[in-house]
Amino acid sequence: MPTDKEVAEWMVDQFNNQFWLYQEDTVYKIKNKFGTEFVYQNENGNYAISKKVLKEFKSLTEGKIVWERGQRAWRKLKPNENYKGRQVE
Repeated sequence: MPTDKEVAEWMVDQFNNQFWLYQEDTVYKIKNKFGTEFVYQNENGNYAISKKVLKEFKSLTEGKIVWERGQRAWRKLKPNENYKGRQVE
């Protein structure tokens, strides 16, 4: 049985071949690869990544990856971009 940290590590590995990690794609990949215990349905009825997995993901990527709310995706910091917090507009 995988752990929350192992799922988060898998998310980090997904950045090896891409600049963006889209939440909608990622949540379904997690559900299919690791199981429903790592996702939940939010108040809108959409699947979301569990808060425990996201906490682990944040601890693994703090200062390296940011969340772009408009894109609904995480991305790597751009060259010469300073980390000013997890979320950017």
